[in-house]
Amino acid sequence: MIQYLNFFKKPQGAAYLFILPACVILLIFTVIPLLATLVISVLKMDIFLKGASYSGMDNFQKLWGDERYWNAMKNTFYFTFVQMPLQIMLALVVAVFVSANTLFRKILRTVFFLPFVCSLTAIAIVWSFLLDPQTGMYTHYLDVIGLPRLEFLRDPQLAMPSIIVMTVWRNFGYSMIILIAGIQSIPQSYYEAAQIDGASKLKQFSNITIPMLIPALSFCVITTTISALQVFDQIFVTTQGGPLYKTETVVNYVYNTGFKLAPFDLGYASAISVSLLVVIMVITLSMNHFFLKKETTDVL
Repeated sequence: MIQYLNFFKKPQGAAYLFILPACVILLIFTVIPLLATLVISVLKMDIFLKGASYSGMDNFQKLWGDERYWNAMKNTFYFTFVQMPLQIMLALVVAVFVSANTLFRKILRTVFFLPFVCSLTAIAIVWSFLLDPQTGMYTHYLDVIGLPRLEFLRDPQLAMPSIIVMTVWRNFGYSMIILIAGIQSIPQSYYEAAQIDGASKLKQFSNITIPMLIPALSFCVITTTISALQVFDQIFVTTQGGPLYKTETVVNYVYNTGFKLAPFDLGYASAISVSLLVVIMVITLSMNHFFLKKETTDVL
């Protein structure tokens, strides 16, 4: 016992004490639910946990013929691979503009970052009011300039783009802050040498800023992609997956299958969750491999 106490008095032992709360939280809220999902995915059971029986791979086989599942997966990819590039590009442009440490640009950083601090649910509710075809401010301005009042969240063609714009507006400040930190860590001597050689601002940006920002960009791209593939809150609040299932994503389908619609098939909902986990793992590992290779190539 005394030996263990002496171990925790050492710097290495103290470090384990500091990370212990985080490990406990990770175990309770991530590892255990993940293992439970894997187990439930091979069971036939409802939300009331009654009459559970082993079904093997039946739930996963059911996915192949489920048109609604593939529609949800298509909507998820549509949202992810439109929202993520828009968010990163906007964050990069703004980060370059506000990276200088002047008072005005520091204020701008705060203004752009504020939406990310706010609850996504609250922001979705506000945007629902703003985009309402009858009482919304944005639709009112369209009417003022002589354009029709568009039903942004009720039109099958406009609903998903509207949610994408709302999500980019809310989240780009987070990526911007990370990219600003990356830009400010680039030695100014690189830019001074480029100016002496007569390089334009555009060439400095493409040949110095972008290559040096790859670590920060890779983090932003990967985390934004993971978050986008799990999109739920803003869709749940604004459209509930409609109209005509045009905004129903995989996580929305998991919720509807397991918790909203009878027969509350928790086993099948868990199988859908596992399939999304596999997709996220494949995409994330592929992106990570690409950026590691890109970073090594640029350094060499």
